[in-house]
Amino acid sequence: MRGAVDHDRFCALVEAVFADAGAAVPLARRTAQPVADPVESAVRVVHRPTEQVSMLRGSQGLDLRDDRRPVLSILNAVLGGGMSSRLFQEVRERRGLAYAVSSFAPAYLDNGAFGVYAGCAPDNVAGVVDIIDGEFRRMVDHGITEDELRRAKGQIEGALTLSLEDSDARMTRLGRAELGTGEFTDLATALERVDRVTAADVLDLSRDLLTRPTVTAVVGDVQRDRLAAALGIDG
Repeated sequence: MRGAVDHDRFCALVEAVFADAGAAVPLARRTAQPVADPVESAVRVVHRPTEQVSMLRGSQGLDLRDDRRPVLSILNAVLGGGMSSRLFQEVRERRGLAYAVSSFAPAYLDNGAFGVYAGCAPDNVAGVVDIIDGEFRRMVDHGITEDELRRAKGQIEGALTLSLEDSDARMTRLGRAELGTGEFTDLATALERVDRVTAADVLDLSRDLLTRPTVTAVVGDVQRDRLAAALGIDG
C-alpha cells in the first residue's frame, strides 16, 4: 500500500466500473512495426505574409526502445535544451538572429524524431539554418566537453526529480510507460542511466543522429526556391 490506497483493490474497482458501463475491452499493446526508411533531405515551405517565420529542421530520431535514449537526453540538453545551450547562446544571445530557438527529441514505439525549432525574421532563416548545421558539424567532429556533460546531467536529473512533485506529471509518466513499452522505470533507475552517460557516448550518437538526412519546414514570408538554393537543395 502507498498513500493509504490498496493498489489491487483500486484496480478491481476501476475494472468493475468500466464493465458496468459496457465499455469495450482494452486492446493489447500494439507491437512495434518496422521504422520508416530515412527520408531524403528536402525543404517544405508554407508561404504566409507574417512578420515572423516558424522553422523546423529535423531528421529521424530514436524510438522508445532504443537504449541510447539517455545519451540523447544529454545531447539534446547541450545542443538546444535551454538558455545555456549552444544553439540558444549562438543564435539568440551572440547573433540576435532569432527570438526563440530550441531542440527537441520526441520518441514513439516504432520511431522517433530529432530536430530544432527557430522563430525568426524572414531574412534570417538561411543564417539560422547555417548556424544550426554548423553546430551539428561541431558536435559530430568534437562532441561535448566534460563540463557540458556535468551541467547537462545536473539539468536533466534535477528536472526529472522535481517533476515527480506534481501528481499530473507522475500520472503522465505512468501512462506513457504503460502505453509505450510496458516498462516502468523508477526514479533511481532513470537517474542511474543518465549518470552512466559519457562524453564518448554522446560523440558516437552525434555521428549517427546528426548526419542523417534532414527536412526543413518553414511557415512564413519565405520563398522556397531562394531558401532551397541557400541550403544547397535542388528543386
